[in-house]
Amino acid sequence: QVQLVESGGGLVQPGGSLRLSCAASGFTSNYYVIGWFRQAPGREREGVACISRSSGTTYYRDSVKGRFSISRDNAKRTVYLQMNSLKPEDTAVYYCATSSSWSRAVTWDYDYWGQGTQVTVSS
Repeated sequence: QVQLVESGGGLVQPGGSLRLSCAASGFTSNYYVIGWFRQAPGREREGVACISRSSGTTYYRDSVKGRFSISRDNAKRTVYLQMNSLKPEDTAVYYCATSSSWSRAVTWDYDYWGQGTQVTVSS
């Protein structure tokens, strides 16, 4: 019933930018945090950023601090990930997910997941 749909991925050159969107629907209980994750082939999934839907508090993986920015539009039930100064090592499938509390979210403990959108950073 809970659905998360990512969009905005694509091919971009190093140093370029992309904005990913995560549209949420079908919630039957409150989920307070939306996070972005990524997974490259042969590597483990890793948390990228998360945001509290109520307060707007954000949290980032060290490797993306200063380059990525997460934001939300609660009226649209959408969370965004603005990615600037992209590097080849950012190449991955990016997923959004939701968690029920901030304490869980900042340890990357989430419940529902989207299907992902591919981001490729290459010359």
